[in-house]
Amino acid sequence: MSSNKQIKLSTYVETPPIDRGSMAGDGPFKATAEIQKNLGFPAEKVDNWQQVAIDKMAETKSKYRSVQVFLDACVKCGACTDKCHYYLGTADPKNMPVARQDLFRSVYRRHFTFAGKYFPKLVGAKDLDEDMLDDWYNYFHQCSQCRRCAVYCPSGIDTAEISMAAREVMNAIGVGQKYSNQILGKVNKIGNNLGMPEPALRDTLMDLEEEIKDDTGVDVKLPIDIKNSEVLMVSPSADFFAEPHIDGLIGYAKVFHESGVSWTLSSYASEAANFGMFIGSYDVMREGALRIRRAALDLNVKRVIVGECGHAWRVAYSFWNTLSGIGGGAEDEYALKLQKQLDSNYPQPQHMIEFTYDLIKSHQLSFDKSKNDHRVVTFHDSCNVARGSNMGDISNGQFILPREVIKAACNNFIDMPKNTIKSSTFCCGGGGGLLTDDLIDLRVKGAKPRMHALKKSEQESGVNTLAAICAICKSQFSKVLPHYDFDPYMVVSVHQLVSDAIILSENSEQKD
Repeated sequence: MSSNKQIKLSTYVETPPIDRGSMAGDGPFKATAEIQKNLGFPAEKVDNWQQVAIDKMAETKSKYRSVQVFLDACVKCGACTDKCHYYLGTADPKNMPVARQDLFRSVYRRHFTFAGKYFPKLVGAKDLDEDMLDDWYNYFHQCSQCRRCAVYCPSGIDTAEISMAAREVMNAIGVGQKYSNQILGKVNKIGNNLGMPEPALRDTLMDLEEEIKDDTGVDVKLPIDIKNSEVLMVSPSADFFAEPHIDGLIGYAKVFHESGVSWTLSSYASEAANFGMFIGSYDVMREGALRIRRAALDLNVKRVIVGECGHAWRVAYSFWNTLSGIGGGAEDEYALKLQKQLDSNYPQPQHMIEFTYDLIKSHQLSFDKSKNDHRVVTFHDSCNVARGSNMGDISNGQFILPREVIKAACNNFIDMPKNTIKSSTFCCGGGGGLLTDDLIDLRVKGAKPRMHALKKSEQESGVNTLAAICAICKSQFSKVLPHYDFDPYMVVSVHQLVSDAIILSENSEQKD
C-alpha cells in the first residue's frame, strides 16, 4: 500500500464479504539467529521441529489451563466473526477469531484428543506440517491480542491466549518475530526498548528540563537514579524521544512538581513496556519485570508508578505480583524484601492516571482549562487497559479515571460511539507486537473500525483531538491517521492535556 493512499470510509462499519487469502503471505520479518540466541531461543528452526512443537504445546496447555479450556469450549457459533478489527479491515476469513484459533485447535485435536488421533477428518484435526506452520506464523502475527472477541464470545474464549501460546511454541522451535524479539533483547541488555544508553537518556532529560524552564519559567525536574525518592516512575521509553509521547512525560514531571512528592526515573530500568507478554513467554516477561524490581530495591523507593503504556499497565496490574513481588504474590527473598520496603498505604503498583486523579480529587492541582479550548477531545480506550486491568478502588476505574483527568484539564470532551469504547473498544490496529513497518498494510486495515468511530465523532461533534494512554496506540495513530484523512498530530497523551493546562507553582516543597 502506498504510504499516501487515502482510504474512503463508508457511513457505517460494514461486515465485509469473505476475501479468501487476501492477507496470505510470509508474515513479518523473522528474527535472526543472534536475536533468538539473546533470548535463549534456538537460533534457527530445529531439525525435529515438529516434535519439539508438539511437546511445547503439551507444556503450554498444561501450564496455562485457560488454553485447553478455550481449545475445547468453542462451538463455532460465529459470535466473534465481526468483532475483530482485522477481519473487518482485511476480509480474510482466517482473521476471524474462530478461524485463527482453529489453526492451533486443529493441531491440538490431532495430537491431544482421542477423536483427532483416530478419526482426524471427522473433527477437523490436522498435522503441523510446513504449510500449517507458515499459516501460524502469518496469521498469529495478524492478531493484536486485543481480547475484543472475548467480550462477545458466549463462552469467554480469548483468542489472545491462543495467539500467545502459538507464538511461544514457534519461538521454542526457532521461529521468532524480529520486531518483538529484537526489542526484548535491548531491554535485557540496556533496560529499554530503544536501546538508549544512560548518557543519552540523561541528556534527553536535561534538555527537557531546559525546555520546560524556557516555556514556563519554572524549574521542573526530571530526576534520574535518585536514591530514597518516594516514587520510582517507570515509563515507556517512547516518552523519551518522540511526540506525542514526550509531551506526556513533561506532564508527569509537572504533576510531580505540584504534588511535592519526590520521584525518580531509573537508568537501569527505564522501560515500562514488556513485550514478553506478546510472545507468550512468562520467563522473558519475568526478566523485564525483575529489572524494575532491582531498580526499586537499589533506589529504596516506597512506591512504583507506571506511565502511559497499555500493555505495560496490564503486565504490571495482572502479573507483577507473581513475576517480581510488586504487590503480594512472589515469595522469594527479594520479593519479600521489596514488599517490606514498599508503602502498603498506596496501591502497588499504581498508574500515573491514578496518581494524577487522586491529586485532582484532593484539590492539589489547579488548571486553566481554557489552554485546551482549541481542542474538542475524545478518548481512545487502549485494549490492554480496558480489557485487562483496572484503576483506582472503584469498579471500571480504568474507564472513569482517564476521562475525569481529561475533563479536569479540558472544557470540551466527547466520547466516541458507545459500542466502540470502554470494554467494547476497537484496537488501534498496531498492538500485540505488530507495530512494525513490514506490517503497515495490516496496521492500516486493522485501524479501520477505530477510524470509523473517530470520523463519526469528527463529523457530529467537531472532535479534533484523540487522547490515549498507550505508547503503541499513540505511535500507531500517528502513522495511520493520514491514510484516513486525519491530521497525524491530533493524537496526544492524556498527560499532554494535563501539561498544557496545569498551573505551576514557582517552587514545590518536596515531601519525605
